[in-house]
Amino acid sequence: MKVTVLTGGVGGAKLVLGLTTILPAHAITAIVNTGDDFVHLGLPISPDIDTLLYTLAGKSDLERGWGRGGETWSFMAAVRELGGPAWFNLGDGDLALHVLRLAAFARGESLSQVTAAFARAWSLATTILPMSDDPVATLVDTDDGRLSFQDYFVARQCAPSLRGVSFGGADTARPGPGVLDAIAGADRILIAPSNPWLSVNPILAVPGLRDAIVLAPAPVVAVSPLIAGQAVKGPTAKLMAELGLPLTNASIATHYSGLIDGLLIDAGDDAGEVAVPVARTATLMRSLEDRARVAQAALDLAGALATGAT
Repeated sequence: MKVTVLTGGVGGAKLVLGLTTILPAHAITAIVNTGDDFVHLGLPISPDIDTLLYTLAGKSDLERGWGRGGETWSFMAAVRELGGPAWFNLGDGDLALHVLRLAAFARGESLSQVTAAFARAWSLATTILPMSDDPVATLVDTDDGRLSFQDYFVARQCAPSLRGVSFGGADTARPGPGVLDAIAGADRILIAPSNPWLSVNPILAVPGLRDAIVLAPAPVVAVSPLIAGQAVKGPTAKLMAELGLPLTNASIATHYSGLIDGLLIDAGDDAGEVAVPVARTATLMRSLEDRARVAQAALDLAGALATGAT
């Protein structure tokens, strides 16, 4: 069975890791959001790709929830000492990905090629595909004006009230190599419990991607990012409230209307007016066992949809 996952951020990485415990890693393809990518101190940073690489390689920082475990910070201390921008932390070990990515870009390699090389270096069998090799920038319209994603998310800690989200460059971006094939050839398609507006929408904004999912023969199941009307991590609940959306699973299902065939929600939550079949499990993913359970529940729902058992 081949499974393709649309993912971004920590929650998405947890789901992909859970899948690798119940399926052969080579059967899994992750299509990763690159709308968060930016250049900092001259270095190309790909936060969601790097989070997934670290997670699958067993190198992520489990306490902070981002970055590389066992990190040291001599570089950032030197940046601060010299009066440089210190609002975005780059650990000493983390720098390796960004420096090597810069060198590869200078040789004419694409983001897809660089990402595949990193995965090979860490013996990762899961296929990790950037949504596009073309630059797409998530832009957040707020009461402080239009902000780049990292300015909004990291520098300002999501404090400004959000008014809307757009994706610069998306109109002319092309799906990354292998992305459309991974969708068309999947037996199951999952949408991770990543922020639907900030992490999944950038993927869907790349021309041809949404249509490919709609036309794919595989059932599509999304995992809700909400538990008891709140997000486990990140600004999902705050964003929904500022957009005037009820903090319900029905809102998540409506957001994905026409795209998904089923929704996995937390065991304690009410499905409400969700218009697609629903399955339940405890969706909080603290342990590896939790991640495997959520992944299995999503696959079970997709399997039931494939056989018409729902």
